[in-house]
Amino acid sequence: MSAAPLPPVIADWFAKRGWRLRRHQAEMLDVAASGRHALLAADTGAGKTLGGFLPTLAEFAGEEVPGEGLHTLYISPLKALAHDVQRNLIAPIEEMGLPIRVETRSGDTPSDRKARQRVRPPHVLLTTPESLSLLLSYPESAALFSTLKRVVIDEIHAFAAGKRGDLLALALARISAVAPQVQRVGLSATLADPDAFRAWLAPHGRGEDVALVIGEEGAEPEVSILPPKEERVPWSGHAATWAIPQLYEAIKAHRTTLVFCNTRFLAELIFQLLWDANEENLPIGVHHGSLSKEARRKVEGAMADGRLRALVCTASLDLGVDWGDIDLVVQMGAPKGSSRLLQRIGRANHRLDQPSRALLVPGNRFEFLEATAAMEAVEEGQRDGEDFRPGSLDVLAQHVMACACSGPFSEAALLAEVRSAHSYDWLDEERWARVLDFVATGGYALRAYERFRRIVRSSDGLWRLTHPEHAARHRMNAGIIVDSEMLHVRFRNGRDLGKVEESFGATLRPGDTFRFAGMDLEVESLRDLDLIVKAAKKPGQIPSYMGARMPISSHLADRVRAMMVDRAGWARFPDDVREWLEMQDWRSQLPGPGQLLVESFPHAGRHYIVFHTFEGWNANQCAGHAGDAAHGGTRADAAGLCRQRLCRWHLEPARGHGPGPAAIARCADP
Repeated sequence: MSAAPLPPVIADWFAKRGWRLRRHQAEMLDVAASGRHALLAADTGAGKTLGGFLPTLAEFAGEEVPGEGLHTLYISPLKALAHDVQRNLIAPIEEMGLPIRVETRSGDTPSDRKARQRVRPPHVLLTTPESLSLLLSYPESAALFSTLKRVVIDEIHAFAAGKRGDLLALALARISAVAPQVQRVGLSATLADPDAFRAWLAPHGRGEDVALVIGEEGAEPEVSILPPKEERVPWSGHAATWAIPQLYEAIKAHRTTLVFCNTRFLAELIFQLLWDANEENLPIGVHHGSLSKEARRKVEGAMADGRLRALVCTASLDLGVDWGDIDLVVQMGAPKGSSRLLQRIGRANHRLDQPSRALLVPGNRFEFLEATAAMEAVEEGQRDGEDFRPGSLDVLAQHVMACACSGPFSEAALLAEVRSAHSYDWLDEERWARVLDFVATGGYALRAYERFRRIVRSSDGLWRLTHPEHAARHRMNAGIIVDSEMLHVRFRNGRDLGKVEESFGATLRPGDTFRFAGMDLEVESLRDLDLIVKAAKKPGQIPSYMGARMPISSHLADRVRAMMVDRAGWARFPDDVREWLEMQDWRSQLPGPGQLLVESFPHAGRHYIVFHTFEGWNANQCAGHAGDAAHGGTRADAAGLCRQRLCRWHLEPARGHGPGPAAIARCADP
């Protein structure tokens, strides 16, 4: 048990529920009592979030109750997760009678509440990296964070290695400069390299200052691939619509099913197809990030109350949402990574002592291989994730502007503060000067325009805003997630349904119909940025979104390539998948590890070239340029361009093709 005993009011609360304090939760209390930072790696359902908050609850339940002011900051990658944590945190706080006020702060928070939070903050504030960065841009931020004792970062694996992680690392460095006493806590269920995350989490990158707490092991998940019955796995397509009848039967056989789709387009499509098959009128909902706040909150509340039999959703519900009645998770299409799949599997049961059940539904025969690779990776306990890389300078420039908005700053002091973030410990004075110059003048391309002169060094050596309006402009435009221009979809009475991309809305005319938020809608007019609609009597097209790129992880791609050349292992696939592999192997060749396949074929008087790669979007772009060079040229042209753009490839004729353009490309110099 913990050397830091649990206060009686919390111990009684555990006892009334028949719960026990888990080992890793007790260790989190010990680490907090010692004053160290902590990284908790525990399976979904192990009580990670409670473990992160337990030291805060214990302090408010102790003899010396903390006073007013911000005490604990909780940071999540998703707004839905922050609201779910608020819902699940307020209940135990009220049941224990603890004097803790909990509030959320995100893009959905009303502006008057945001203003009040800066003056009279709650004890616990739940927010996102972007909202935290904006909060730090206000002059009151230094006083606001001076009382902070703890920062809890949930699902740390989801953003630490990317630009959102860079932004958060800089924000943490800023907070530590104001409140050196702050303890940092990271939570995750799917860490591929815990030591790398410890270094990222620690001030100055000293990973040894962060205690690694490993959670108790839970029941192994039960993952299976939906076997085709009457239908065959199709050659192409990502929607897996062939499985709708079987999926509906699975929904009927379970209490509550969460159906994950990789894009918002697919979520709307699968929801509509399930509704068309819903002869028993089961309550089925849809949830994705483009729906209005009211629509999302309504669905989340219905799930929390157990009023839905199924919910079709996207990554908007990927992380941490705690709905215990879910007994089946379905992944429509390719899972794209073992860690992402584990996250989604963990939404089922959300209990450590019971196995989570998941069903994978591949959209086509190739995705059957990817689903198999992901399932086997989960069974072997292998994780995937992005590698950490140096922090981005564009994020740093944005942070510098936020600091200027909060008040004058010293160039040397801010540089030292920035370098205390592990992502930016490499920053030298030359690059730092370039970043400052860009923020101050807009750089060489924009320095001639007065509006881009945002900060200036005054006679006392401090950098200041050139005009207060730059602060308002920054807060309106700051952020790491770059979204397309959006149109609000509204009824004539003003009811907001959500957003569609302007590129899609521009194609619509009055009288056109489309499906959105599970409804058929007819366009009445386009007013400014509002698409005015009414209920339609006929179905229409489903909006697509350009921002929906979800690349396969490198680890899973390697598994798929190894699987394709393992002919002895093909026996575990359905007949139509195995026949497809055998046909490809007979007519051409199957690329193995370290290879990509280039094929061409004639059609209607033209020759087409196809690159089969497993290297991600950037490599596909390179291969596309190589294809442009090879069209009407030689294989040497293609190899030369690949050598310039990607790496050194040695191209050989594919089996049965002779000296033609179809070839296997072997990577000779990665």
